[in-house]
Amino acid sequence: QVQLVESGGGLVQAGGSLRLSCLASVRTFSSYVMGWFRQAPGKEREWVGAITRSSNTYYADSVKGRFTISRDNAKNAVYLQMNSLKPEDTAVYYCAADWSSASYYYNTRDYEYDYWGQGTQVTVSS
Repeated sequence: QVQLVESGGGLVQAGGSLRLSCLASVRTFSSYVMGWFRQAPGKEREWVGAITRSSNTYYADSVKGRFTISRDNAKNAVYLQMNSLKPEDTAVYYCAADWSSASYYYNTRDYEYDYWGQGTQVTVSS
């Protein structure tokens, strides 16, 4: 069983930055692909980005160039650095974990992730 806990959300003005953290309670954190998703009110959950076991990163077009995902396996942590925030980035942000035997593997579909955090609210004011 993997437990994920996000933190770092809050209220920020457009153009500002936030850094979300996700801590995992698992001994083999390095064996997991980690993803970030978000869900805005009235909208479906959408993929934000992912980081593979080998720390390759992939992003949705909507956040590419503004968001950066990183991981620290020694701390069982994954981070989402969000810069140049826009009001349309307002959502609940979730981290998710998917065990993988392949160092290069990542996925963008929420149903492929086995474990989820509780989410953290990010609100960007205009």
